[in-house]
Amino acid sequence: MALLSNLPELAAQARDNLVRIPRAKRAAQAASEERSAPRQLASRIQEQLLIPTASEPPEESTRVRVQDKGQFLARQERWEELSRLIRAADNRKAATHCGMPHADLLSLGARTDVVLATEHAIADGFTPGLQGIEALEDVLAEFPDDYAIAEIVAQSHMDIGWSWRGSNWSHEIPERNLALFHAHFERASDILGCFSRTALASPLLAAAQCALVVAKPKPAMHIADAYERLIDLNPVNTAPMRSLGNFLLPRWFGTYDALELEARRTAARCSSVWGNGGYTWVFLDALRVDQGASRALDVDFFVDGLRDILYLQPDQHIANLLAAYTGITMSPARTPVEAPDVVRDVRREIHSMFDHILRENLRELHPLLWAEADLGPDLGTYLPPRGALLRKGRDTALNAIAIHFKSDIISGKILDFSKDGLTLSPQG
Repeated sequence: MALLSNLPELAAQARDNLVRIPRAKRAAQAASEERSAPRQLASRIQEQLLIPTASEPPEESTRVRVQDKGQFLARQERWEELSRLIRAADNRKAATHCGMPHADLLSLGARTDVVLATEHAIADGFTPGLQGIEALEDVLAEFPDDYAIAEIVAQSHMDIGWSWRGSNWSHEIPERNLALFHAHFERASDILGCFSRTALASPLLAAAQCALVVAKPKPAMHIADAYERLIDLNPVNTAPMRSLGNFLLPRWFGTYDALELEARRTAARCSSVWGNGGYTWVFLDALRVDQGASRALDVDFFVDGLRDILYLQPDQHIANLLAAYTGITMSPARTPVEAPDVVRDVRREIHSMFDHILRENLRELHPLLWAEADLGPDLGTYLPPRGALLRKGRDTALNAIAIHFKSDIISGKILDFSKDGLTLSPQG
């Protein structure tokens, strides 16, 4: 009787087991296919994914050429010639095709040797010598009224200050390191104080004034105004917009509400250049380093901005930068497991633009941008050699594109990226 009374339950268990068997088989089959998919893709990428790689993209080669010129002239101690080049580039607002000012690049090259020597010493646990910065101070003493030379020396002090401070929260930094950070920034402030009027018209000095803000007693009161002046002097240059977004994070000098407000204000002021893209540029790096920024983001506005940037600046440097951002940085596979749903939803929405960029905008690979996205925001002092970065970037890009078009590749289609866009055609 007990057995008969259990028959309905036993029958239900039997039905469940019959259902579970094909389910288990399907799950095992799916897992097997998932494991084999990368192997299948790897074997087919070379034949079915056709996209040219730019060995010397114009934007990157111009940046390297101008920066190397600044480094060369500084090494040769041809300071008057270097100053003339910087001031001329600053007055003309000469820039690379994507808006990086030549004056900034020349200055960066001129101080590279001194700053890198300091960074490497600190990273290796040594106290760096002062010979390099003292030599630059001697040059400034020789040209006390030259704002280009003053900017080089002041920026060198600020770069060295950042080397001592690092990017940690203030309470995590050793007291000695923080003191050295402030000492270098105070010296930079003294140097630039003599050129405050020039900074009203000079994008180079306006950028230096923005860099100084971080060491002020209450930087939150100054950061937005300083960056607004710099952005309005040269709205084509996106670097200040990205820096503004980063410094408006709570870990630095702002709040998420302030970040969102300034992103909207930047979009409004730069609409003639970027459409809604100013909003996107301000949030771009903030989203990369701080999950909390997703809570303040108007994701529809951000995605509209991505579309406007790609339409208004149809350049392969921009296309690769944003493809790597949407495909690698915002990939759901890279979303931390503990991330809240709002972060997942925002990243998923931004990642959805990857398909649009691949189909409508990408024509060639610029590997260094993909390598940068893969390495993440904390690159550190020591980077792999350029050749290794190029290989890493190309592999990262090809794998991301292949995974995105996995079903097409496995079904035998050829993906051909050319100057006319992406075409998918049957193999053979």
